[in-house]
Amino acid sequence: MRKLILGLLGLLMAQAAMAAPQLDKLTMPKGFHVAVYSDQVPNAREIALGAKGTVFVGSNSAGKVYALTDTRGDGHADKVRVIASGLQLPVGVAFKDGNLYVSAVSKILVLRDIENHLDTPPTPEVVNDKFPTETHHGWKFIAFGPDGKLYVPVGAPCNICDKGKDYAKITRMNADGSGLEDVAYGVRNTVGFDWQPTTKQLWFTDNGRDLMGDDMPSDELNRLSHVGEHFGYPYCHQGDTLDPEFGQGKNCKDYTPPVYKLGAHVASLGMRFYEGAQFPASYKGAIIIAEHGSWNRSKKSGYRVMAVHLNGDKVTAYEPLLDGFQQDERAWGRPADVQPLPDGSVLVSDDLAGAVYRVTYEKP
Repeated sequence: MRKLILGLLGLLMAQAAMAAPQLDKLTMPKGFHVAVYSDQVPNAREIALGAKGTVFVGSNSAGKVYALTDTRGDGHADKVRVIASGLQLPVGVAFKDGNLYVSAVSKILVLRDIENHLDTPPTPEVVNDKFPTETHHGWKFIAFGPDGKLYVPVGAPCNICDKGKDYAKITRMNADGSGLEDVAYGVRNTVGFDWQPTTKQLWFTDNGRDLMGDDMPSDELNRLSHVGEHFGYPYCHQGDTLDPEFGQGKNCKDYTPPVYKLGAHVASLGMRFYEGAQFPASYKGAIIIAEHGSWNRSKKSGYRVMAVHLNGDKVTAYEPLLDGFQQDERAWGRPADVQPLPDGSVLVSDDLAGAVYRVTYEKP
C-alpha cells in the first residue's frame, strides 16, 4: 500500500511538473524577456483590463473568473481572487464603465462595479441568455468595439456543417443586451478579435476546419470591411479552397478571403493590436496572436505567440514573438490570449500551465 501511495504521489508530482511553466524553454527575439505574472490561474483564457489596473481572466473548464492585482507594481500579481465560479465555460471577459461582462456559452453575464468589490464580488446578472446552448465551439471571446457595443461570436456547432445564418457568425449588442444584430457570416469559430486603432475596422482570427489533412486548411486572419460580409465557411476555406462536401456549386470568389493565412491547425485564438511604446518601433500597429496549437496534426503546429506586422492592411511579416511551448511533440503550455498593458508590456495567458506571463523589452 505504501508503495502504491508513493507511486501515485510521484505520478501526481510528475504531472504537476509537466504542467508548470517552463520559461527557460521559450525563445524570443533579442531584447525581449518573459516572466510569470501569475501561475495560479487554472485554464486561463481571455484577458481584460479594468480601469484601476485589475487584470481579469476567464477560464475554460475551471468555470471560474479571476481577478489579478499587482499591488507592489513589480510586474507580478501578488493577489489572485476568484470573483465568479460555477459558470459554463466562462472564457470571455470584457470590461466597460466599471462592469465586467462574462460569456457563459448561451449567456452573457455582468458583474457590476467589480473593481470596488473584488473581495465581495456581486452575483452575476444575466444580460442576454438567447445564445445557442451547444458547447461545441460554444465558448466565446467577447470585446467592446469603438461603437460601444459588445461583440459576441456564435461558433459553428460542429467541425463542418451548414446551419445557415444561425451559427458561424459574429454578432453585436448594446451593453444592456438589447439590439442584438449580426455583423459577419461564414466565420467558423473566432476566439480573438480587435479593432485597428487607425481605421477602427474589426480584425479577427478564425479556426479552419479539421479532417482535411495536416496542411489544409489554414487558419485565417480576417478584416471586416462592411456589416453582413461573408467569409466563406462552410463553403470555402482559406479564401481559395472549396469544401469537399459543402463547396459543391459554390465559388470562392463570392466570399471574402483572409488578409493572411496563419497556417493549418495552429489554433489561432486571442489577438490584439500593439500600440505601446516599450517594444521596438517595428511592433507599433502590429497584431500579436496567441496560437493555442494543433491537437490532431501528425506533427504539432502553433504553440507560440506570433507578431503580424502590417503596412496598412497588407502583411509585411509574420514572425514568432514567443516560441517553445512544446518540444519533441510534447507541450507544456498553450497560449490562449494576449493583452497589452499600459506600460507597453504584454500579458499572455496559458490555459495548459494555468498561468499568465508578462513579456517585456529592454534594448540590448
